[in-house]
Amino acid sequence: MVNLLDLAPADAELALREFAVAHGHAAYRGSQVVPHLWTKPVGSFAEMTDLPAAFRELLAEHFLMPRLAFVTEQLSTDGTRKFLFRMHDGQAIETVAIPDGERMTFCISSQAGCALQCSFCATGAMGFARNLAVHEIAGQVRELALLDPPLRATNIVFMGMGEPLMNWKAVSEVLTILNDPKGFGIGARHITVSTVGILPGIVALGERKEQFRLALSIHAPSDELRQKLMPVNTKYPLSDVIDAAAGFDRRVTFEYVMLGGVNDQPQHADQLAAIARRCKAFVNLIPLHPGGSMGFTPTTPEAIAKFARKIRNSGVEVAIRKSRGIDIAAACGQLRVERQRRRPPAGAEHDREVDVA
Repeated sequence: MVNLLDLAPADAELALREFAVAHGHAAYRGSQVVPHLWTKPVGSFAEMTDLPAAFRELLAEHFLMPRLAFVTEQLSTDGTRKFLFRMHDGQAIETVAIPDGERMTFCISSQAGCALQCSFCATGAMGFARNLAVHEIAGQVRELALLDPPLRATNIVFMGMGEPLMNWKAVSEVLTILNDPKGFGIGARHITVSTVGILPGIVALGERKEQFRLALSIHAPSDELRQKLMPVNTKYPLSDVIDAAAGFDRRVTFEYVMLGGVNDQPQHADQLAAIARRCKAFVNLIPLHPGGSMGFTPTTPEAIAKFARKIRNSGVEVAIRKSRGIDIAAACGQLRVERQRRRPPAGAEHDREVDVA
């Protein structure tokens, strides 16, 4: 049986039109199914009430539209909502919905767990389970649209669990679903892929014609310090990551988690500003979420403001990300760690499922 939610909208429509004709129905009946996949999603074929009952029964016999099982939700006093979903094999993933005025940003996961073991990240501590399939990544957005009332995204960030550029084949297809008018219809400039600096994936993302955004998880402005915090720096050194960012023909954002006494000193601000100028990057300073701090101490708000001023005075645009969901398990991977037993950490090179572009 064909899983329609693993297909780009154009491919799904072609398959459905051919199926309709092959079973004695008009081709347009196949096209009528497509809006129910993403634009106006429904939970089952039986709910596609604009289609003949006999055709709906045929669809259910030949196609799949799998759901993610809802496990739990946490609601912050600031309106942030965090969802935990369980998949067919028992693995759990997180999705966060962050309201900000008229904007609704979904932070979605691309892997169950993460292989990269960044020292300050709760997801890295849980180990790597597997890549997510297309329908499991895009399905996070779909499930929230199926809520009553529906929750719909204006912006998407691949900043949840996992490294998206190590699951590029699936993520690339999901980007199409998110952006396609027959999918979710979200503008490419409102979709950001965050990476620790997987160089082949950065190249692949840059080759997409759409203006998807790139965010680089820098977190340390020198190879020496980054090596201590992020083991991936061995394979993809900071200098190479910065070179790749400089060659990316769209605006790049540096994500920089502030770790008290570790990467928040004046010399770090000078170094960060220097590499940001090399690729005309925008710097986003991120207060460490205390719930997922992994033994690190958050930099004080006053020290973050001083750090930001030093960068700004160096001619680099900088912002301090507003902390959201402080009163819930909103740190990446934190809710899953609380609900599901940890797995032994697994390095990326040891897992055959890792899919670099």
